[in-house]
Amino acid sequence: MLHLLTSAQIREADAYTIGHEPISSLDLMERAAAAFVKVFTDRYPDKAKNIAVYCGTGNNGGDGLAIARMLCKLNYKNTLVKIARYSDKPTNDFIENLKRLKSAEVEFEEIRTGDKLPVEKADIIIDALLGSGLNKPLKGDYEKLVKYLNGLNRTIVSVDVPTGFFCEGEISNDAVAIKSKLSITFQQPKINFLVPESAPYIEEFSVVDIGLSNGFIASLNSPYQLIAEQDIRSILKPRKTFTHKGTYGQALIIAGQPETMGAALLCSSACAHAGAGLTTACIPKSGLTALNTSMPEVMAIVRAGVKEMDIEWDKFSTIAIGPGLGKKRDTLALLKEVLQKFDKPVVVDADALNLLAANPELLKQIPKGSIITPHMKEFDRLFGANTSWWGRLETIRQKAKEHQINIVLKNQYTITGTPDGKLYFNQTGNPAMASGGMGDVLTGVITALLAQKYTPEQACILGTYLHGKSGDDLALPNKKVVVLAGEVAKHIPVVMAKFRA
Repeated sequence: MLHLLTSAQIREADAYTIGHEPISSLDLMERAAAAFVKVFTDRYPDKAKNIAVYCGTGNNGGDGLAIARMLCKLNYKNTLVKIARYSDKPTNDFIENLKRLKSAEVEFEEIRTGDKLPVEKADIIIDALLGSGLNKPLKGDYEKLVKYLNGLNRTIVSVDVPTGFFCEGEISNDAVAIKSKLSITFQQPKINFLVPESAPYIEEFSVVDIGLSNGFIASLNSPYQLIAEQDIRSILKPRKTFTHKGTYGQALIIAGQPETMGAALLCSSACAHAGAGLTTACIPKSGLTALNTSMPEVMAIVRAGVKEMDIEWDKFSTIAIGPGLGKKRDTLALLKEVLQKFDKPVVVDADALNLLAANPELLKQIPKGSIITPHMKEFDRLFGANTSWWGRLETIRQKAKEHQINIVLKNQYTITGTPDGKLYFNQTGNPAMASGGMGDVLTGVITALLAQKYTPEQACILGTYLHGKSGDDLALPNKKVVVLAGEVAKHIPVVMAKFRA
């Protein structure tokens, strides 16, 4: 896992690297600038473009000065530096980089408090005004300058973070920050890059390694983790010879109504394709034909009234309940029956979550280690309205600990909160997957992994990653705008095979 750090922890990592590599802060800045330039020149190879590099007088501005110098050396001749002299306390590394800029005869001009903002003719603006240490909203000259640059409707590339953007903490709806086309960020994504409130300010980000000490970063106490491909390879188990369907568990999917059988079919299909040894769907009688036609591999229990059902609860490794289930009285009775009769971890999704929200006392009855998979509105119905995604992150940690459950909050970067207070961000998946049934498929995948004796935490980490990777494989190579949930479910075994190889 990649430990995601707060701004203060990133500064600690900088200081540790400087002291223990050892390397001077100026040389570390040079290394960061070179890494930025590599990505920038790959993305924008036209050296005839007019480029304006806006620099503050702190270390982010020092990065900008070094970047401008390197671009000019690479024959980006139409590069002009504009220094915002809104502070009379420049950092030492900024001062040294300004000397180097002058020695390289790179053109620059200065903007001071009260000056009229310059006419900007640049095709590309590099934003190196303020860096990751900002902890209060922009005001005065910086606010005015940022609003001006945003209003130009030019391509803006930010150095590390867009000016005015908070790396962690609450982002207000009216925050003033640079709206970047691309943010080239140092060492790792910033935590707030991974929440929806970043969308107006960061269309895309690219991470560049600047050589900070990975050992020190790993030693820092961070609850925020980014799931990486190597984590999936280390967790995913091989299928060994002489194993059989009993080895891989039996999953029960309680889902569907006559008018919402699609959810039950998708969830059951995903569970079977993700490797559960046996998958049984508990569905209404009217859904039998659809199930037998589409998924003959899945067994069925016909669902009538709760009293009429005779389920051998103990034979199942795990249970998923909720997709397409509805919120009628009999489904509430069914949910209560599951929570009373089954003491192993369960997966709760969709309508079952809404039943929990309406009957909060049932949350206390969920078996320890269980997994709930809400989207944002379901999450807020369960745990109370939040005014920000940072608030949701804090709520996930609190509620996962309180109820000793795993919370999978579905999002572009789906977040798993665990009972030990960790938050795992998943980085697979894409907008082509924004179509009906994707959540049902994710529930099926996680359920299959639980059935195969992965820990609940592993099932969440693997399930979110494999689900998103399946969608990436289907969408990205062919530039598909839409990927259907059923396609994702059927592609899961291919993705698992690649990782096992």
